[in-house]
Amino acid sequence: MYLEKLRLDGRVAVVTGGGRAIGLACVTALAEAGAKVVIADVDPAVAESGQAELRRSGHDAETVQMDVTKAGQVTAVADQLVAKHGRVEILVNNAGIARSGTPAEELTDEHWLNVNDVNYNGVFWCCRAFGKHMLKARKGAIVNIGSMSGYIVNRPQKQAYYNASKAAVHHLTASLAAEWADRGVRVNAVAPTYVDTPLVHTVKGVETMMKDWLRDTPMGRLGQPHEIASVVHFLASDAASLMTGSTVLADGGFTCW
Repeated sequence: MYLEKLRLDGRVAVVTGGGRAIGLACVTALAEAGAKVVIADVDPAVAESGQAELRRSGHDAETVQMDVTKAGQVTAVADQLVAKHGRVEILVNNAGIARSGTPAEELTDEHWLNVNDVNYNGVFWCCRAFGKHMLKARKGAIVNIGSMSGYIVNRPQKQAYYNASKAAVHHLTASLAAEWADRGVRVNAVAPTYVDTPLVHTVKGVETMMKDWLRDTPMGRLGQPHEIASVVHFLASDAASLMTGSTVLADGGFTCW
């Protein structure tokens, strides 16, 4: 009974930014659980690379180009996928950017708008476009990727714009969940700690900052993409059928202190 609730056989899932890192781990987790997964990525080459890696593990995924900052394009892709498959029951809003390390007083309008366009507006455009179809079908599960940065202020790097965008995602998650709960659509989020991805290791000054990050993490280590994907899989499945409006911290204990 309980293991069956984690199965996703026959369900259609879309993962934004699904071509690499946490996104690809989510794609893999959902595919292993039996879902038909669509990798939606702004970069077709990244999507195809992720698809190839997934195939090497014995699974497959469809790919589609989609820029989450373009509301019209998001709506068109949602309509196209529902027309093709008849439904989309799972949406994972993973696409996001950081551009970390800029003090607030030096932040340009372009920088602020860019981060919030991807991390916050993009999540809403996707929730709105795919959510309409889920509401019509009275069935769906949306999982947004937030961040522990939506709860705390990171140190030593300065990133007010990023933290604000992720806090907004958490509150949007709760707000949509409250609106849609009685119409069969669940909306939850995951708030990860620093995760061991290639992107983290390209951050300027990461070696120095890593000491602070690990000092502030009770587990004393970075998270792994598969650890975030496991939480996403759970929230997308019927095992989490009573959960909506929750933001689940997967932070190695970071927010305990």
